[in-house]
Amino acid sequence: MSSFMSVFASLVEHLATLLDPLFHASATAAAIVLFTAFVRLLVHPLSRAGARGQRDRLKLQPRIAELRTKHKKNPEALQKAIMELHREEKVSPLSGCLPMLCQMPAFFLLYHLFSNGSIGGEPNGLLGHTLGAAPLGGRFKDALAHGGLFGAQGLVYVALFALVAVVATFNYRRTKRQMALSAAATPASDQPQVPGMGAMTKFMPLMSFMTLFSVAYVPLAAALYIVTSTAWSSVERAVLYRDMPYAGAAALPV
Repeated sequence: MSSFMSVFASLVEHLATLLDPLFHASATAAAIVLFTAFVRLLVHPLSRAGARGQRDRLKLQPRIAELRTKHKKNPEALQKAIMELHREEKVSPLSGCLPMLCQMPAFFLLYHLFSNGSIGGEPNGLLGHTLGAAPLGGRFKDALAHGGLFGAQGLVYVALFALVAVVATFNYRRTKRQMALSAAATPASDQPQVPGMGAMTKFMPLMSFMTLFSVAYVPLAAALYIVTSTAWSSVERAVLYRDMPYAGAAALPV
């Protein structure tokens, strides 16, 4: 593992060196943003496949509604029938989760790289690299201890929080709009009566704002990954799902 981390650290350093003429002291931060974009490009085909899977699941909703009516007194038979329908139509209920799962190794690799004081027995020089005045190995609490929220380091986080808030607000409005379209298009009798589903539906549009807590907790380098990936995902989903109403029930593992 340590040798792998050394190789990854070397790749980040070389990429930062290439970007240094443009970004100077923030070259390593720019390298992390570019690395994130490269990872998102790699998983983009999975995102497109997930969007196709969502369309296929939406097409199955009338048949699933019929199954719910047929097996309304037998939940086990309903679950089995829905799973069988998915198998017959070759539709995976979990296809939309693949892009997130495939990104996790890259995120954790970056997280550990900027959380360890040494790499391969040598001091981790990347920890001293900065974005503005904030070190990439530091956290929000460290920025607060060095000048407070509106100090030189704190202002870097203020900018990141503002960007996250803009993206989260965009996602919130889009999700609420799609949920309204879905509710208008689906008769109440056809909507799944899942215990706790009402509360989950109300809470789900707010999920994007949870990113604020992640950015505040992880090292700044990992926070850059989260912010870049979240912004990318927001634009990507707006394009891939632009003609689809929100269908939370279709995405539930049944």
